[in-house]
Amino acid sequence: MKFDKDFKEAIVNLPSKEKDKLILRLLKKDVTLANRLFFELVSTKTIDEYRLEMEEQIQTKVERFSTDIYSIGYLNMDVRYLSGEISEYVRITKDKYGETSLNLLLLKEVLRYNVRFIEQYKPFSKARKLIVALIARAFKILMGINKLNDDYFIDFVDDLKEVGELFSTSPTCVALAIHHGLDINWFLSEHIPENIEEIHKDLRQRGYLK
Repeated sequence: MKFDKDFKEAIVNLPSKEKDKLILRLLKKDVTLANRLFFELVSTKTIDEYRLEMEEQIQTKVERFSTDIYSIGYLNMDVRYLSGEISEYVRITKDKYGETSLNLLLLKEVLRYNVRFIEQYKPFSKARKLIVALIARAFKILMGINKLNDDYFIDFVDDLKEVGELFSTSPTCVALAIHHGLDINWFLSEHIPENIEEIHKDLRQRGYLK
């Protein structure tokens, strides 16, 4: 949303007390902005500490909802909920490294606990929806890694290999990955195509990953 120049100038020239009241009123309606300002202005925690907390939450929550799982629909919903928490974390901290590392952790943990359940689930149509969502997340992770400094790649190698190995244990996951243009070897070989974004864009335009 663009603001009129005169409007912005009027806001800047408001008396301090009135401006403070307006800011606090607006922050009550925008929790994300409030949390971001708290992180930037007040919190003594570092991004590394916040990221570690998120890692622990992901591991704990995936284990918890995987233990009591009885429906692929609920599993899909739980994964989407955790994905939303990661997105909220990124909006607050602007942690691009964490956006990739946390999504990779989420994918790894979901597969580690549930790949056998997903493979055996019937009807296939419901399992397919979740698997395609995981494949789309895999693309997002690979694109995120390629955007980071090359020096960070070593940080992801072990988890990438584990994800590749977990995918490989499920013939259904492998078949859908191939169908939707995801090469599992990208995870296993320590090589991500430089044009991964173009590959992803082309697949989306042709109706895949949906």
